[in-house]
Amino acid sequence: MTAQAELALHRRWLTWIGGAIGVALLALLFWRIDWRLFADTVATARLEYVVAIFLAIVCGQLLRAWKWGQILRPIRRIATWRLFEAIMAGYLANHVVPLGLSPFVRSWLVARQSGLRMSAVLATVAVDRLIDGLGFAALVLVIVAVAVIPDSGGTIRLGLAASAIASATLIAGILVLLWRNRHQTTSGTGPVLRLVARLPERIGERLRAIAVAFAEGTVWPNEPWRRGLIVLLSLVSKLVAASHLFFAGLAFGVDLSPMIYLVLLAILGFVVVLAHLVRIPAGFVLGGVFALGLFGVDQEKALAMVTLVMAASFAAVVLFGMLGLWRQGLTLGDLSAREIGTDAAR
Repeated sequence: MTAQAELALHRRWLTWIGGAIGVALLALLFWRIDWRLFADTVATARLEYVVAIFLAIVCGQLLRAWKWGQILRPIRRIATWRLFEAIMAGYLANHVVPLGLSPFVRSWLVARQSGLRMSAVLATVAVDRLIDGLGFAALVLVIVAVAVIPDSGGTIRLGLAASAIASATLIAGILVLLWRNRHQTTSGTGPVLRLVARLPERIGERLRAIAVAFAEGTVWPNEPWRRGLIVLLSLVSKLVAASHLFFAGLAFGVDLSPMIYLVLLAILGFVVVLAHLVRIPAGFVLGGVFALGLFGVDQEKALAMVTLVMAASFAAVVLFGMLGLWRQGLTLGDLSAREIGTDAAR
């Protein structure tokens, strides 16, 4: 068996094991839920806060689009609304085919509309996400230092701090590698180009073009104020994300302090990432109910809050994702991995 086949088999087993664990945890949660009480709770949702969740989700993604535009600025100036539609269309693709296609879909949409190479746009997405990760890690460290966490043994606090430090270290290392790769590749040297040079000429030329475009897309604005704006937008978008559960709590009469919702953001952030890594489905649902339970929220209300946030997010993604596709003359059927991959290789 080749190394590639072994890796595919390993991923397949990990997916099955993670799926089994996720289904088991969901079954346990659903078995413990009083569904009549859950239905009664959902029926009491206050409409004004439901609308507030929807608007907060839209505003948060608009902030992300604005931030992405600042990163793209050294390559091309692109309108924030166009980037917003691409982001939402990427999320929509994830709902249709949950294979993590979002970064590729939004890069493809922006590239085909602006005339840029897809690999160059994808590099800006990578920089965007890495900066987001650094901002989140820094925010978690602040939260751990100042917030009161119901954790008598200190395990959760220690886990959050260790995860934030490890994440920040890893992300910083990746950023250094990306910038080193940019310098080496654009100067015609480096291990990536040497590896590509060993491949057959036809394949090597395509991969070389992709590698060079990706390196050229690894950009960072020269203006200090724009750099500061990117960092600020990253932090503000996290605060807006914390407001989703805050408004959901108000919708069902849950009275928690704003600082608690920042703690929930920190816990959920790492739980969702961990669930994704080990292929456990419904990580947000499981993590949300668990985290809210730490602060005394009943499981029925916790599940109602999480469900409301997910429903509002889905509605926003479908509305603006479909709008973005329609404005480009596309349908969901056009978001195939084959077509995107073909454009990426050009």
